Amino acid sequence: MVEIGKDGRTWLLSGPTSSYALRLTDQDELLHLHWGPRIDLADAEALAAAPGPKYWPFESPLDGHEEYPVEGGPRFVRPALSVRTDERRGTEWRFEAYEVDESDESDEVELRLRFSDSGLGITLHYRMRPAADVVERWVTLANEGPVLEVLRADSATWTLPEREGWRLSQLHGRWAAESQLVRTDLTYGEKVIGSRRGHTGHQHLPWVALDVEGAASEEHGEVYGCALAWSGSWRIAVAQLPDARVQITGGAGYDESGLVRLEPGESFVTPVFAGLWSDGGFGGASRAWHAYQRAYVIPDADQDRPVLYNSWEATEFDISEEQQRTLARRAAAMGVELFVVDDGWFGKRTSDRAGLGDWTPNPDRFPAGLKPLADDVRALGMQFGIWVEPEMVNADSELYRAHPEWIQYQPGRKKTELRNQLVLNVAREDVQEYLWEQLHGLLSSAPIDYVKWDFNRCFTDAGWPGEAYPQRLWVDHVHALYGLLDRLRAAHPGVAFESCSGGGGRIDLGVMARTDQVWTSDNTDPLDRLAIQHGFSQVHPARAMAAWVTDSPNKQLNGRVSSLRFRFVSSMAGVLGVGGDLTEWSDEELAEARDWVALYKEIRPVVSRGDLYRLRAPQGGLSAVQYVHEDQAVVLAWLQAQHYGEPVSPVRLQGLDPAETYECLETGEVYRGAVLVHHGLRTGLRGDLDAAVFRLRRI
Repeated sequence: MVEIGKDGRTWLLSGPTSSYALRLTDQDELLHLHWGPRIDLADAEALAAAPGPKYWPFESPLDGHEEYPVEGGPRFVRPALSVRTDERRGTEWRFEAYEVDESDESDEVELRLRFSDSGLGITLHYRMRPAADVVERWVTLANEGPVLEVLRADSATWTLPEREGWRLSQLHGRWAAESQLVRTDLTYGEKVIGSRRGHTGHQHLPWVALDVEGAASEEHGEVYGCALAWSGSWRIAVAQLPDARVQITGGAGYDESGLVRLEPGESFVTPVFAGLWSDGGFGGASRAWHAYQRAYVIPDADQDRPVLYNSWEATEFDISEEQQRTLARRAAAMGVELFVVDDGWFGKRTSDRAGLGDWTPNPDRFPAGLKPLADDVRALGMQFGIWVEPEMVNADSELYRAHPEWIQYQPGRKKTELRNQLVLNVAREDVQEYLWEQLHGLLSSAPIDYVKWDFNRCFTDAGWPGEAYPQRLWVDHVHALYGLLDRLRAAHPGVAFESCSGGGGRIDLGVMARTDQVWTSDNTDPLDRLAIQHGFSQVHPARAMAAWVTDSPNKQLNGRVSSLRFRFVSSMAGVLGVGGDLTEWSDEELAEARDWVALYKEIRPVVSRGDLYRLRAPQGGLSAVQYVHEDQAVVLAWLQAQHYGEPVSPVRLQGLDPAETYECLETGEVYRGAVLVHHGLRTGLRGDLDAAVFRLRRI
């Protein structure tokens, strides 16, 4: 719902439980009024009528109060917008008009400003979706004057209410250890996270959350969160200003080296930077983020993702058509629904040194192309999928030999190779067209249902010889990626896509709007995955989180031995996949795996579409999560270690109606009343690295 003040200078957006308000003063200063619990228009106008900020020597009265601070004038905070022309840097703006769009799909406010000294127009967008408390913010820049360079254009500046202190939550990590949750007290100055690597990165997810004085718990307390929808280099800065006020700015690009150059008549639209307030603690905030993404971000989120088998860990590059058929038969007997051929099916791809860029089946391995194998997989009752890495190229490839100029490089310098590959300059239109022809032709050549889209190295030497403004490749690469995915999805609506980047290196709201699931980490060790999945769940839902069962001992990473039971229950917390060498599994293991797959299919609607409650964090002992959907609930529990023979402690269930009665199908326990404590863990878990699944139904 959108409400407007009587004088047309106060705007209030409200969701089910929260409100966002801003005010244009008589001096044309655009000030933030409120973000938090739901208020009415009278409350917003009372805030607007309150005395303005006081002047302090050496400080600006605007700092910490402006809705979207720009570079120029009496401001000392980090500017959200910085532009320059041949004559000057910085801006002065005047307000022009506003527009409100209320529909069944969203409530949106647009505020149009004009920079009088450059001819640049700016539109600030605010949107709330039905039944969601997420505020989507972004900016449109339209140049109607001389050529100018946009050095920085953040999508939003978020202002938090005045409080004594704040605690900051973020997700950090590295390859094989992504999405590690850390919480620290916010101190004066700036905390900056981001990526200068050309993609979202393993090091940080573009999300932050703040709670007041560290008082929020999993289910109680105010939490403010922000998440950026951008799959290239990015930055989020959290600043505690000298007067203790806190502002969060974020957007595309890591620094002020330049985003785009706008010719007369050109425009630029920033990615969405979404914000959420919740008074339900970190768990309540997570459930609100999950519901928002299932409803408005993830394609076809109401459809369950199939159980997949991926052949990579069984074969790596040493693949053949008959070998894949053998694995497919074993996977089908296990109940797998999607069979995926990973790296090694194309070009001269017998190692990671050759073949990237040549997206045609290897004639020695697949003499008749992929269609015969895909038909056989389909005949077994499964869908068929493949792995690709379109944005990369090997120097040993037909593509590179034909077009060495198509890569990112700095003239006169050595072309740096990582993982024996170079980055294609996908910002070029000829490269985009080549990739479209290759991938469209591939998807048209065989019944392919799924594409795992990988991105296995960061930008280095990101140059574009001959281009007048080579800096634009950082932004244009991402736009080209989005455009290519959108075009392929439109031409092949039955094909699902997974975002992968050496594991969790490209996970954000931008790529999730164009893919059906994301690869969470290359680390498939089931114990390590508990912490990774715990962090991932702070902002993203189980419906998008791919998780595999692989071999034991874990041969890809740490050699840890774990039971098939523990591996399956760990992976059942998301989109279940299997990635082990099934030719080495015993008949007993295959039979047990078939039972776990059948159980997962039964609980999948609850895991995929249910509300998540993190009952116990993975901190060394017992950890557990619970999903609640309609009249059913599922509890997944893991016992990492048991010390001195101590009994497993029960967990208090969440999200169930205390006026109803529930039965646990595994233990026969019946739960009545407001206090629901699950005692079945004591008999369901038996020792170190054990796990259990409990299903509850309302009776």
